[in-house]
Amino acid sequence: MNESTYTPQSLYDLVQYLAAHSPFYQALFAKAGINPQQIKTVADLARVPVTTKEDIQQHNWDFCCVPREQVAEYMATSGTLGNPVTLALTKNDLDRLAYNEYCSFLLAGGSVKDVYQLMLTLDRQFMAGIAYYMGIRKLGAGQVRVGPGAPALHWETIRRVQPTVLVGVPSFLLKLIEFAQQQGIDLTQTPVNTVLCIGETIRNPDGSLNRLGANIVSQWPVTLVGTYASTEMQTAFTECVYGQGGHLNPDLLLLELLDDNNQPVPDGEPGEVTITTLGVEGMPLLRYKTGDICIKNSAPCACGRTTPRLSGVLGRKKQMIKLKGTSFYPPALFDLLHQVSAVKDYAVELHANEWGTDEVLLHLQVAGDTVETARQLKDLLRSRLRVIPEMRFVSGEELHHIQFPDGSRKALKFIDRR
Repeated sequence: MNESTYTPQSLYDLVQYLAAHSPFYQALFAKAGINPQQIKTVADLARVPVTTKEDIQQHNWDFCCVPREQVAEYMATSGTLGNPVTLALTKNDLDRLAYNEYCSFLLAGGSVKDVYQLMLTLDRQFMAGIAYYMGIRKLGAGQVRVGPGAPALHWETIRRVQPTVLVGVPSFLLKLIEFAQQQGIDLTQTPVNTVLCIGETIRNPDGSLNRLGANIVSQWPVTLVGTYASTEMQTAFTECVYGQGGHLNPDLLLLELLDDNNQPVPDGEPGEVTITTLGVEGMPLLRYKTGDICIKNSAPCACGRTTPRLSGVLGRKKQMIKLKGTSFYPPALFDLLHQVSAVKDYAVELHANEWGTDEVLLHLQVAGDTVETARQLKDLLRSRLRVIPEMRFVSGEELHHIQFPDGSRKALKFIDRR
C-alpha cells in the first residue's frame, strides 16, 4: 500500500495483541480458560466465544487497545441498547480504511480516470463517508462531495462536474430518476456509468437484481455495484464487475457464517456473518457476530478471484418479523413495496402488541389515488407474504421526520420498537 503504515496481520499475531492490550478479550480469555498461544488457525477459532454488538455496547471502552493520545479519530455506529457505539481509530486504522476502499474501487472497475460523486454524509461520526473519501484519494481519482438529499443539487453537479461514478443509497436513485423525468433530463445521455450502492441490498441471493435494482436499471442505463459493510468491521465486501457477491479481502478480515449454535453453515445456506478483523489497532474484534444474515459462495468468481463472496443481506438476526404466523425479514417487504410504482417512499415500523406478538405499520408516501394503491398493495402482500400489515399514508414531509428521528445520519426504512 503506497504511503501507508498498514500491513497484513496473522490470526496468531492478532490474538497475542488482544491478550496484551484489550481488557475485554483479556477477561474473555480468562473466563473461557483459553491460552492465547494456542489460537493459531481458523480451526482454533471455534474454541473462542463469539462477541456481539451488545458486548461492545456494554463494555465499549474495554475494547480499546491503545491510549487516548494514539486515537486519531472517533467514529460511531448505532447501538442495540439505545446509545451509539464509539469506535476509536488510530492513524494506522485510517490508513487501513483507505486501503480497504481503494481495493473496493478497483474491484468495481474504478480507475484514476473516474470522477466520483459522493451522495452520503461525511460528518456526524459516519465511517462510510470518510472511508470512501480517503479511498478515492488513494485511488487518485477526482471526487465531488454533495452529500445526501437534494436531487436538484445532484443533477446540477452532474451537469457541471460530469462524474462517472455515484456513491450512495440505491433507493435515493429513484428520487434522482423521478426528478430527471420531471425536468426532461435524458437518462441515456448522462456521464454516469456506475453507481456504488451502499446501505441497501440490490440483489437476490442468486445474484440477480432485486426489484429495487431492476427498477433503477430499467430507467437509467448504469451498472450497479453492491457493497456490504459495517462500522465495527472497518471493512467492506464489494462486488466485482460480474456482480455475483461481495468479495472478501483476506488481508483485512477472517470470515465465518454461523448458525444459532455458533456452528459453521455450509456454503449456499444462510448464516450470521461473523468476522475477525486483521490489522486493526484501536478496537480489533475477534469472532464478532454482526447480526446480518448472508449466504457465502466459495466457488471461484468469473473475474478470476478465488476469495469467498457474500450475498446481499437477507435480513438482520434480531429483525425477523413474525406477523400472524408468517415469518419473514424486512427486505422481503421492501422488495414488494418497490414493485408498486405509486409508492414513492416508505418506512416500516414494527412493535409488539399487548400479547407480545409482532405488529407491522407501513408509513407510505404515494403518488395518485391512495385507495387504488392500497388495493394493489393488499393484493400483492396477500399473494406473496400471505399477510397484510396496517398501512398509513403520509406526506413527504411527515415521512422525512419518521425516517430521520433525532438527527439520524441516514434514512431509517425499518424502525423496530419491540
